[in-house]
Amino acid sequence: MKKKTHRGAAKRFRVTASGKVKRAHASKSHLNGGKRRKELRHLKKKDYVDSTQAKLIRSVI
Repeated sequence: MKKKTHRGAAKRFRVTASGKVKRAHASKSHLNGGKRRKELRHLKKKDYVDSTQAKLIRSVI
């Protein structure tokens, strides 16, 4: 039987051509008034999932 894609994970993560898993930073959607501009700018940038968790995420996507 084929495994179903976990739709929540599919919306949050993207797999690159090299096989790495990209993710967005948390703490960016609201309550940003107290954060510095630099902090918010750094949170905009995408990051890669740790290799130990990437294998699990790739299996559910």
